[in-house]
Amino acid sequence: MTVAVCDYGAGNVRSVALALERLGASVAVTRRAADVHAAGLAVLPGVGSAASAMESLRSTGLDAALRERVAAGKPTLGICLGLQLALEESEEDGGVSGLGLVPGRAIRLRDGRVPRIGWATVEPEGEAFYFAHSYAAETPAATARSEGIVAVAEAGSFLGVQFHPEKSGAAGARFLERCLSRV
Repeated sequence: MTVAVCDYGAGNVRSVALALERLGASVAVTRRAADVHAAGLAVLPGVGSAASAMESLRSTGLDAALRERVAAGKPTLGICLGLQLALEESEEDGGVSGLGLVPGRAIRLRDGRVPRIGWATVEPEGEAFYFAHSYAAETPAATARSEGIVAVAEAGSFLGVQFHPEKSGAAGARFLERCLSRV
């Protein structure tokens, strides 16, 4: 199984690649649209700024490749900022247009401690995952929540998570195995 991990110049690219390799996947960390099209699974990881991430995705053509991939029904995973970038827009950086893979927008967290960092249970799964974020999805495509915040959103072949499975121990590994099994 080949997995293309999109490299937009920031983020947790290497830790995501290592987590997938530990599960037996052949991983290409890439900025090439052709790799994203050819992979069994494409991953848009996330840590960083929405504006600079979108600028990099546009300059490399990965934005179009991800849109085409999801339109073709090919499995695509967004992690943390990757989920937020998949939305139509984000409040971050004064407002940023997203990929439009998932309806909705990323909004700055307004309650509790910001950034929200630490372990939290995702419902209805009932498992705890590691979170580190200041923005979160506001979307009708939500399928799971954590402490009232969207933790998982799905639209077509796109699956986005606000948590970091690559940093979530055994629960994260099980989640990534399920993603690989969808291919």
